[in-house]
Amino acid sequence: MEGDFIKINEWLLPFSWLYGLGVGIRNTLFDLGILKSRSFDVPVISVGNITVGGSGKTPHVEYLIRLLHNKYRVAVLSRGYKRKTKGYILASNDSTMSDIGDEPYQMHSKFKDINVAVDHNRCNGIERITTDSKTKDTDVILLDDAYQHRYVKPGINILLVDYHRLIIYDKLLPAGRLRESKEGKTRADIVIVTKCPKDLKPMSFRVLSRAMNLFPYQQLYFTCLQYGNLESLFGNETRSLKDIKQNENILLLTGIASPEQMLEDLKPYCKNITPLRFSDHHQFNDDDVEKINEEFASLPSPRMIITTEKDATRLENLEGLSEEVRKSIYTLPIEVKIMLDQQEKFDEVIMSYVQKNSRNSTLTKEKNRKMQEAKNRTEENAIRLPDNNDTVVNNKPKKIRF
Repeated sequence: MEGDFIKINEWLLPFSWLYGLGVGIRNTLFDLGILKSRSFDVPVISVGNITVGGSGKTPHVEYLIRLLHNKYRVAVLSRGYKRKTKGYILASNDSTMSDIGDEPYQMHSKFKDINVAVDHNRCNGIERITTDSKTKDTDVILLDDAYQHRYVKPGINILLVDYHRLIIYDKLLPAGRLRESKEGKTRADIVIVTKCPKDLKPMSFRVLSRAMNLFPYQQLYFTCLQYGNLESLFGNETRSLKDIKQNENILLLTGIASPEQMLEDLKPYCKNITPLRFSDHHQFNDDDVEKINEEFASLPSPRMIITTEKDATRLENLEGLSEEVRKSIYTLPIEVKIMLDQQEKFDEVIMSYVQKNSRNSTLTKEKNRKMQEAKNRTEENAIRLPDNNDTVVNNKPKKIRF
């Protein structure tokens, strides 16, 4: 059920109060305009959350990429969490996961026709994207994980809320996992409840809608996870989930914040699933490699390993994995599906915003405005009555000489 993965450390609540005080002061400074939020002349769509990890940001950013990239020049800007570099970096063919972070690396690898950049300073990142020669023709920028980065004022602010960790039931850090008070959801233009069970009943949707208690200006959507074919990480083989044998033993290897829904979704395909969990963005070391090898070797045959695309970026160059592990590890692509037949509505909201606010559209509007002003001036000159010494030639007064 909703909120079923929430665990509150009651003894840490006094520290949560202090944390909330600091975050509240910061937000108030932005609300009063003491700390400044900047708008830009390019459409900016922010996708983020107010919970630490696990709400499905990357699959939702990838949904927006698929929606937009055939019609617009798209750039993704991320902070590049846990990268080993600093400053602004535009991903290239030579970029590694260590250079730009696992999630940007994943998107750069999957979508070759978009630009992916990283910069902890989002304002600087947007300026670089919109002015550098390689990226200045960008039509729309997608901000990954920037809900708390209030120095940028996005045109559309999308807040993701994990169905299993609803913010209305959670607490502030460190007792819970909220980065800021749940009242922070009022800044969102769109709220998406993610990782919903596919068989969620209509009554549950109505209960959730009331519980979220959104304002009339906010739109609410629900998404669930859907999966592609399994892809061999170190080979060219692909397998459908339906091809998994019921007696096959699966080692579900994850280094993501919230793998619970993925585990539930895989159960109809295989009953014998052994989770091997690491922390979000975990950097695998020699001890982890040994643990992976041992856990897999302990499973009866037939057996295989399933991991996520994000984890694959950190596993593909890992040394020490046994040959049997390398032959048996598969990546499971994850996408999101908008539920309740609301996909067309959501797509229209996004496309309409980008179309109306693209820089090309803005330039056209400015050009049309200047043309209209020039036309008005011409008409004013044309209807101005000449004095007794003037005659009108081609709508312009001309002095008669005697």
